[in-house]
Amino acid sequence: MWDDQYTPLSAYSKGMRQKILLSAALLHNPEVLLFDEPLSGLDVTTSLIFRDLIQGLAAQGRMIFYSSHVLEVVEKVCSQVLILCKGRVAAHDSIDNLRTLMHQSSLEAIFAELTQERDHQAVADHILEVMQA
Repeated sequence: MWDDQYTPLSAYSKGMRQKILLSAALLHNPEVLLFDEPLSGLDVTTSLIFRDLIQGLAAQGRMIFYSSHVLEVVEKVCSQVLILCKGRVAAHDSIDNLRTLMHQSSLEAIFAELTQERDHQAVADHILEVMQA
C-alpha cells in the first residue's frame, strides 16, 4: 500500500474502505474490540475471513462487542447476545439458552418475539396491496 499512502480514503470502494478501517481497528492488538456492522460492504470471502478472525480473537480472550442486524452471522460468531427494544434490555443471555427458554430455533425468531409490536406479515401484505393498486 506504500504507493497509495497519499490516496484519500474516499477514493476507495466501500468494501476496501471497510477493510482498511477493520485493519486499523486491529493494528494495535487491542484487548477490547467494538464492531458496528463490520461486514457492511465486504465480499463473501472477506466476510468469512473476518468471521474466523473474530472467533480466533475471542478464543485468545479478547472481549468483542459486535453490533449487527444480520442475525444469522450473530448466531455464528457470538456466545452471548443483548437484545434491545426501545432502549431497554429485552434479553441478555447465551443464544442456546434463549432458544431453549423461548422455544425458538433461530435468533431471528427470538428477536421477533421479543420486539414485535405489530404483525410483520400484515405490514408486508399491506405494502403488497399498495403496490398492486
